[in-house]
Amino acid sequence: MEPVVSLAAMDQLAQGIDHAEGICMTPDGTIWVSGEKGQIYRVDADGRATEATTTGGWTLGLAADGAGRIYACDPNHRTVYRWTPGGGAPEPWSTGVPGRPFLCPNWGAFAPDGSFYVTDSGGWKTRDGAVLVVRRGETTLWTDEGRDFPNGCAVSPDGRELWVLESTPGAIVAYEIRPDGSAGRRRVVAEMPGTVPDGIAFATDGSVVIACYRPDAVYRWRADLGLQLLGHDPEGTVLAAPTNALFAGPGLGEILVPNIGRWHVTRFRVPGLAGVPLFYPPASAIDRQEA
Repeated sequence: MEPVVSLAAMDQLAQGIDHAEGICMTPDGTIWVSGEKGQIYRVDADGRATEATTTGGWTLGLAADGAGRIYACDPNHRTVYRWTPGGGAPEPWSTGVPGRPFLCPNWGAFAPDGSFYVTDSGGWKTRDGAVLVVRRGETTLWTDEGRDFPNGCAVSPDGRELWVLESTPGAIVAYEIRPDGSAGRRRVVAEMPGTVPDGIAFATDGSVVIACYRPDAVYRWRADLGLQLLGHDPEGTVLAAPTNALFAGPGLGEILVPNIGRWHVTRFRVPGLAGVPLFYPPASAIDRQEA
């Protein structure tokens, strides 16, 4: 399978990040990237990265709300932190379900109503993963049907499904978000044998972009096309264990991919491919309502 985009057509941004993992964009268009010692970096318009804060652990997935606050998954502390750029230190926001603390909080995604779905990957090949949801400050178990290291996730553009990548064995699965907020049954969208899928992002044409920890590759999947190889780096230098994918830039026409195997973010474009805007619920839909 020949890649659509050559390595020569890919840019390398934010040099010097400590093994880039998570990535998000706040509503003002600022890009944020996480590092392996708990760092959260701001990526400026010129592509330079500056450390803004740290959890002191290890930050994986990042997400942002409508108020510009950032939510960071930290498996070392088994906590999802919330941090306001320009404010104080990140503060614990969720430690899991009472009686069922997080094992490995990995990636979170907001739905339009303010629900925050977060994968708890569990251990590698121990089949103890789950998806949790935080609503109004209360964390509950949403589904434990997909136990095989649930990793990156994204809410579908219509807000009706949560798509989750299972890393071992590689698969894309989906769950209906029922009208009452509960989870539908696990549905296998596509199997990805021989890969370790990590991050997922929706495009406007109904496809999804998938960054894979192994091999060093980024794929696109669409129902009528199957899997399409967007980029592949056998030497692991431009794409080096790419972990997640974010659409950014003018018209959301740029794909940004952090690389946990090195120290940069890769940027490239695919002609005709653009991202769906993320959901940025307001604070009033997220925060606990006091009586």
